[in-house]
Amino acid sequence: MIEIRNLKKSFDDNEVLRGVDITIHDGETVAIIGESGCGKSVLLKHIIGLLQPDSGTVKVDGILIADAKEDVLYALRRRIGFLFQSAALFDSMTVYENIVLGLWEAGERDEVKLRQIATEKLGLVGLGARSLLDFKPSSLSGGMKKRVGLARALAMQPQYMFYDEPTTGLDPVTSDQIDYLILSLTESFSTTSLIITHDLFTVKRIAKRVIYLNKGLIFFDGTPKELEQSTDKTVVQFIERFVK
Repeated sequence: MIEIRNLKKSFDDNEVLRGVDITIHDGETVAIIGESGCGKSVLLKHIIGLLQPDSGTVKVDGILIADAKEDVLYALRRRIGFLFQSAALFDSMTVYENIVLGLWEAGERDEVKLRQIATEKLGLVGLGARSLLDFKPSSLSGGMKKRVGLARALAMQPQYMFYDEPTTGLDPVTSDQIDYLILSLTESFSTTSLIITHDLFTVKRIAKRVIYLNKGLIFFDGTPKELEQSTDKTVVQFIERFVK
């Protein structure tokens, strides 16, 4: 379970988070939406301990992130899979090396086991060709890079999955494919999933719960259907702006 209480964070004179309270229960699939700069990515970085709050607390499975020792934080991060907005693959590495990077850093050296895991995860994300393992990211399309990034996140057998704008920069057909892939994986592995997105179609397809951040505060917390039916002026304006 993720527990966020009265979280505040400023950068210079810019107050990004102004007192955020969120509880995410095990197995939930939650989308966080909002304008650029509203604090979505900053919130994620607090959850994984990349940023320290000015005030307030973040707990993951009872661990107070701000006070966690490095070894505790490292162990927690091993239980979190992260799909970055741009996939964040290392261009100098092959697909195989990118997928098993976390396992390698954790001390796994069995080449046969690593190859097996990489092949299995590629299959899970719809890239079944073993020959892809030796490709460099520059040889892949945008959609394929996203899938490889997802395979890398899954390689650690995470309990939590965080998705940062999973469909940004993709064409509509590929976006649909990524959405349904994420939905399938979430249901298959019963992970707790947190999705940052501007794509309201992604929200409708994947999320069971939606949190709308605006100017560092929560303006809405409910189901996708309740979001669509909201009469709040700020929520309605956001939906009208970002619906495709």
